[in-house]
Amino acid sequence: MLHQFWEQKQMKGMMMETENLVVYESIPSPGPPYICYVTLPGGSCFGNFKYCYSKAEARRDAARIALMNSTFNELPCRRITPEFISRSVKEAVSTTSGNIADASDPGTSIGAYCLMLELNTGKTMLEFQEIMTVFQLLHWNGTLKAFREMRCSRHEVILYYSQQHLDECTRSHMALDWLQKEQQSPGLLSQELQLAVKELGEARGTGRELRFYKEKKEILSLALSHANAEDLEGYHSEEMSWREETEFEYYAQEGHCLEGSMTDPSEKCQFHSQESDGESME
Repeated sequence: MLHQFWEQKQMKGMMMETENLVVYESIPSPGPPYICYVTLPGGSCFGNFKYCYSKAEARRDAARIALMNSTFNELPCRRITPEFISRSVKEAVSTTSGNIADASDPGTSIGAYCLMLELNTGKTMLEFQEIMTVFQLLHWNGTLKAFREMRCSRHEVILYYSQQHLDECTRSHMALDWLQKEQQSPGLLSQELQLAVKELGEARGTGRELRFYKEKKEILSLALSHANAEDLEGYHSEEMSWREETEFEYYAQEGHCLEGSMTDPSEKCQFHSQESDGESME
């Protein structure tokens, strides 16, 4: 039923064609409980909710959770409209120290939130969550903090990363960041991975969308698998290659980050982040 749901959406031209509509991932286990994740087109991820005594049962339960969320996501109330944006911004203002006038200024937290919603007008909440996952990872990884320290404008950071998708290159770069943190604080990777596994399990147990938690776990696992001294040198070489090939370069100029600007090379901002201060993009 889940496959048919997304197949029909593809046939109606409501989404881009993909090689695999629905991808299942069963976690190796010698016995119950068995765990299975299902990833939908676009990247949204769900897992089985129940205690499952077989791999097949875990797969069916994960598909059931994903189908419920996919169907619910089709309701009109789950689509971002001007009315939805206005209501959401007012709710955000009521729970923060900002005011409604901040909505027109992307430099404020309310303005950044409003801009994110406006850029995604017409999309569903699942589609919006897929984009927000990128920013959640950038915050968790410390990249957003690095941009703030370089005085990069929120507006341009949001505009750029709203068009980006999580891929192997992005994951590898984030893993490199965590390798450097591991060098500075030995044992940090193991601690963070244990926390990520715990958070993933708790989120799965509540039936939540899981991509952010699962991406964290996979990035940390990738970093930990290359944390020995023999691999670090090769990864640093890969990091330099990634930076040389990246299509988007931020340059610091008068407190802003400009795409492709012709500033002096010494002013180039580095993507690499050193640490996270626990602050969000807001």
